Amino acid sequence: MNRGLILLALALVLASSAAAQIGKNVVVAAGSDEDKALAPIYAAPDGPDKIALIDKFMASYGKGDFELLGDQLYVQSYLAQKNFPKVLEYADKALALDPDNLSAAVAMARAADETGDAQRLYSTGEKVSQIISRYKAKPAPEGTSAEQWSYAKEGALKNAEGDISYVQYAMTQAAYKTTDPAARAAFFERYVAIFPGSSYAANNRDQIALSYQQAQNTAKMTESADAALTADPNDVTMLLLLADYWSESGQPQQLDKAAADAQKALDVLKDAKKPENTTDEQWQQQVSLEKGIAYSSLGEVYVVKGRNAAAVDAFKQANLLLKSNAFYYGRNLYRLGFTLAKMQRIPEARTVLTEAVSVNSPYKSRAQETLNKIGGAAAHTHKPS
Repeated sequence: MNRGLILLALALVLASSAAAQIGKNVVVAAGSDEDKALAPIYAAPDGPDKIALIDKFMASYGKGDFELLGDQLYVQSYLAQKNFPKVLEYADKALALDPDNLSAAVAMARAADETGDAQRLYSTGEKVSQIISRYKAKPAPEGTSAEQWSYAKEGALKNAEGDISYVQYAMTQAAYKTTDPAARAAFFERYVAIFPGSSYAANNRDQIALSYQQAQNTAKMTESADAALTADPNDVTMLLLLADYWSESGQPQQLDKAAADAQKALDVLKDAKKPENTTDEQWQQQVSLEKGIAYSSLGEVYVVKGRNAAAVDAFKQANLLLKSNAFYYGRNLYRLGFTLAKMQRIPEARTVLTEAVSVNSPYKSRAQETLNKIGGAAAHTHKPS
């Protein structure tokens, strides 16, 4: 390697090292009084004695940049001691002095996560996102070339990936733990707004719609599902959600959309790849369930359109795929039996409805009512002889 390349490599390493921490770097002159006061702090184990040493340092030198350094030391030591209220206190102080201090923001997120403070966690997540955005847009410091700065930023962002991923995961889990479905949907909406390009964003977009479905807010549910499909037109979960909802809604103007979404889900599933950390058995069961829901939705569309024979075929295809899920299997059996009864195919209808009554689903009683109307009985009362 020639001398010029060696000097360039050295400059890049130095630039990367200088930017390894996202936020302000506090420079401590070697051999200075501050350096000597810091040495025992770095050597001490985390605990009351270390806090006492930091207190002493702050009393003597805690002004300007060294106040920031002292606050960072408090944060690190209190975090190790799991004293989360103190972590929040000193992380707040550090961020007041340096709003781009990523390590303080991540420590704050950890403390909020550990104490179950979802609102604080989400507001901190917003801080983290803003810090990263500002850092990415930050111009090269004076005396640093564009190439050096690009290399340094890339290294710093790479180093920060683990911390950022932790914050994103913690926020996602906090949303899942929120029991009220409307509040849960609101958290997932905030997450997608804060980290739209993260690895959790696609799943969390789905969770917005699913949470609104649980909250029985159908307007928000369909709006959120449509938004998720705008981001990913091949999102099978949302295609099935809308196909299932619109096919059962009884709104004729939405039947074509329901059928199109169900068919598209089937088309996407043909080439779908098994996710990592999913067994072959789990994947087969998931794909079978999703295909079954799609066929059942198509069958319901055909029923409303008066295409009963096509509906029966679709329901029969769905039956083979839905047996692992009592709700969907019981509903599909009821749909099939009801359609067969409409077509006056009574013996077949009795057989299907009798099976529907045997499945523990919300459609059990409807199946029994229909069975009674066509002169069959699934539940027999044994009278004493």
